Amino acid sequence: MNRRAGAASAFVIVGLACQEVGAAAAVHLFPEVGPLGVVMLRLVFSALILCLIARPRVRGYTREAWTAVVRFGVVLGLMNALFYLALQRLPLGVTVTIEVLGPLVLSIVVSRRASAWGWAALAFAGVVALGGGGWDRLDLLGVLFALGAAASWAFYILSSARVGAEFPRLDGLALAMAVAAVLSLPFGVVAAGSALLRVDIVALGAAVALLSSTIPYALELMALRRLPASAFSILMSLAPATAALAGLVLLGQKLSWLEVAGIAVVIAASMGAVRSTARHAPLPPVG
Repeated sequence: MNRRAGAASAFVIVGLACQEVGAAAAVHLFPEVGPLGVVMLRLVFSALILCLIARPRVRGYTREAWTAVVRFGVVLGLMNALFYLALQRLPLGVTVTIEVLGPLVLSIVVSRRASAWGWAALAFAGVVALGGGGWDRLDLLGVLFALGAAASWAFYILSSARVGAEFPRLDGLALAMAVAAVLSLPFGVVAAGSALLRVDIVALGAAVALLSSTIPYALELMALRRLPASAFSILMSLAPATAALAGLVLLGQKLSWLEVAGIAVVIAASMGAVRSTARHAPLPPVG
């Protein structure tokens, strides 16, 4: 591996670490503002930061372009809401592992090859193992929220590709984040209530936005300039492992050996599916 690729790989790993540290910080906010309050804080601060950086132009776009960016914003908001609702009920490593099934299934569908379903079967085996041999150990509603986040992530990838074709640079993402932030406001205000008047809560919400969105997006963009999309996607497949480690170190969430094996199997299936897809029909880049 040359220095350029090595640096890019480091960007991806650091970005993943930041995301999971941000998720762990969000868990500490749940008792104060609830999952939907965290979603609102993250999206509002992410939108403000992105709009300040990108300074998106709002004139000169077609109706179809605005429809695409609004759709992207809805998907972005829904994906965040479902993820944090799942995170309230499930360990961080388990939540992220289920969530990555969205991009995994999308890559399998895009490849349109019978062999790709072998990776789907392997991923399914990994998810079954996450239940520790019995799904009664996991909160059913939490699992459903995580599956919803997985589906939203797949739609996020497709919407991102469409918006990326219509808007230059980070303009589309910044505008979509603003749409998501506006949509989250009523739910977040109701959930958080007077806690939003506390400086420490707002500051921690800003930190969650910075760690979960701004820093990872910037690092991913730098990595994509130095790595092929397939290599980038394979590195992103390590998200469940970094999430499980963050859950253990920062939240004290211990996993059984069977759950750890399940995470490893899903990672292997993700990497295999990405390699298969890269040889035939590459996915649009995430983010």
